[in-house]
Amino acid sequence: MLDINWIKANPEAFDRALSGRKSVPFRSAELIALDDQRRMVIASVEEAQAKRNTLSKQIGQAKAQKDEAKAQALMEEVAHLKDVVQNGEAARKDAEDKLRNALSIIPNLPLDEVPVGDDESDNVEYFGPNGSPETAAKLRPPKPSFSFAPKEHFETGEALGMMDFEVAAKLSGSRFVVLKSQLARLERAIGQFMLDLHVDEHGYTEVLPPLLVRDDALYGTNQLPKFEEDLFFVPHGDGRLALIPTAEVPLTNMVRESILSADQLPMRLTALTPCFRSEAGSAGRDTRGMLRQHQFNKVEMVSITAPEKSGDEHEKMVSDAEDVLKRLGLHYRVMTLSTGDMGFGAQKTYDLEAWLPGQDTYREISSVSVCGDFQARRMDARYRDADGKVRHVHTLNGSGVAVGRALIAVMENYQQEDGSVAIPDVLQPYMKGLKTIGAKS
Repeated sequence: MLDINWIKANPEAFDRALSGRKSVPFRSAELIALDDQRRMVIASVEEAQAKRNTLSKQIGQAKAQKDEAKAQALMEEVAHLKDVVQNGEAARKDAEDKLRNALSIIPNLPLDEVPVGDDESDNVEYFGPNGSPETAAKLRPPKPSFSFAPKEHFETGEALGMMDFEVAAKLSGSRFVVLKSQLARLERAIGQFMLDLHVDEHGYTEVLPPLLVRDDALYGTNQLPKFEEDLFFVPHGDGRLALIPTAEVPLTNMVRESILSADQLPMRLTALTPCFRSEAGSAGRDTRGMLRQHQFNKVEMVSITAPEKSGDEHEKMVSDAEDVLKRLGLHYRVMTLSTGDMGFGAQKTYDLEAWLPGQDTYREISSVSVCGDFQARRMDARYRDADGKVRHVHTLNGSGVAVGRALIAVMENYQQEDGSVAIPDVLQPYMKGLKTIGAKS
């Protein structure tokens, strides 16, 4: 959530920053008007309360002087002011709710270096803080070459008898899959490899969070109210809980309503969890295969850090996600998202896109975003700096990476002409030394 005081002090900068964002519901003038109304109501309530307090003292003085008529008149006015204050408090809450609700659907402000554009066609390839296309090409695995026409992952998986969409549809409907045998183990191996890498070498703390969360947690990481239709809810008591769309939700909310000490930062967390999304608005897109599922596994990275460190932390998290793809031997590129393609809560986002030979294109496999204090304000997450000042933390999140999409990339990049799939070296220890899935004798 954005700071209304900053918006009032910088209305033109606010409007300019959001000019490249999609579907911005309010401009600065409308938000300032809501805040002015809120302040006016608060001032009216405080004025009535102060007058009530003054008259209450005068009642005692009138009674001490045995002026019952004056005391009675004062008591009637105090009773009236009590009603004014009560009605004013209701009006204050209504004005505060209107402002809060308006701010809650305003997207984050892009950083100045984010490319301005309408959609993904305006994204810009990124080669690192001091990189170039030439250095990136040397550091990233090359595209694989094939002596045969490469297949898409679902063609290989179904031919192996280890990927079943028909049975999944009988069980749960569309956009689900049943993985079996060695392919199920390979997905598990990919997730475990990534989790071990982030914990053992990248400095993250492993967390096993709840998969069901409250509305407050979803609000804190900006899934609510704007993206409610993309969530799966279950009844709980007199209310509801939601299945997590990403482990970003429970991991980031671990610091909600907290004041951390400076030495607790950066707080780097990672988790391997199932994720659940209704994929609202994606009808007709990626209907074949595993690319866009209602249920999928993902390794998430979250960092809670001081404001002056968040830029460096963003670069580290991108590097950590890249390390996964490098060790898997997957060719990829990194894109800086344009203002029109960036997520609601992000100030800046890098997408890692893996090369899929079967589709002959790049597809997103990780998205790493810095959110500034946007989520921290919604969660009331703060820290005390070295000078003792309490400030909002900055939050970052990223896929480290999506397990199902990594499985897709491995299957397509390591496919063999006989329909088998070679297993990357780093995954073989997790597969009990197995080097190939489905090899024909």
